[in-house]
Amino acid sequence: MNTFDLTGKVAIVTGSNTGLGAGMASALATAGCDIVGVSRADAGATPMYVKAAGRRFADVRADLASIAPVDDIVRAAVEAFGRVDVLVNNAGIIRREDAFDFSEDDWDAVMDVNLKSLFFLSQAVARQFVKQQSGGKIINVASMLSFQGGLRVASYTASKSGVLGLTRLLANEWAGHGINVNAIAPGYMATANTAALRGDTQRNEEILSRIPAGRWGTPEDLAGPVVFLASSASDYVHGHTLAVDGGWLAR
Repeated sequence: MNTFDLTGKVAIVTGSNTGLGAGMASALATAGCDIVGVSRADAGATPMYVKAAGRRFADVRADLASIAPVDDIVRAAVEAFGRVDVLVNNAGIIRREDAFDFSEDDWDAVMDVNLKSLFFLSQAVARQFVKQQSGGKIINVASMLSFQGGLRVASYTASKSGVLGLTRLLANEWAGHGINVNAIAPGYMATANTAALRGDTQRNEEILSRIPAGRWGTPEDLAGPVVFLASSASDYVHGHTLAVDGGWLAR
């Protein structure tokens, strides 16, 4: 079980202040990581979770609507803890509108956060891995809409389909440097972002009827997958997108 031990590792987690990001940051800290939490506003309860696990937390405020803060994020991580070992690209946004009426602004806003910033932060962290001569782990957060089309979320579907493809591309290019690039595709998760869906009795029942596990996922359901992909247990896993969906895609 030592292959899952992350003691002494440093992980950057974007969108770490709430929901799935907070859950993954907490899981990595429990496995031994110091955490560099990246968020636009407050850090939420994540520093408390990390410190309760006996690890250190560095709070970095950055808006990934542009790539301007990318180099500063990596620099802050190195200044705080001396190195970077893991990157979790979790930050993301969604805009909803019929495809007939979808605006350029809503297209660009989602693509910039979900795909452009993800790529350039991965690039900056990978360069740091090479500089350290250490290898490292990059974990992207994909989606069920990396595999399916969805409705009324044109830019989100395009961005998350892009995340799946980019995960494969980066794995192809960087595996030779000892860098593992993989992704997690969460299913329907009980977070603040899905509160309206869960509150709609009809829609909630429709969703649950499609999930073989019979329940919504939780941030804790990503704990095992993110620790696996961040650890040496996954050293021979490259370019894979792991669905954590209660069986949604199998239905």
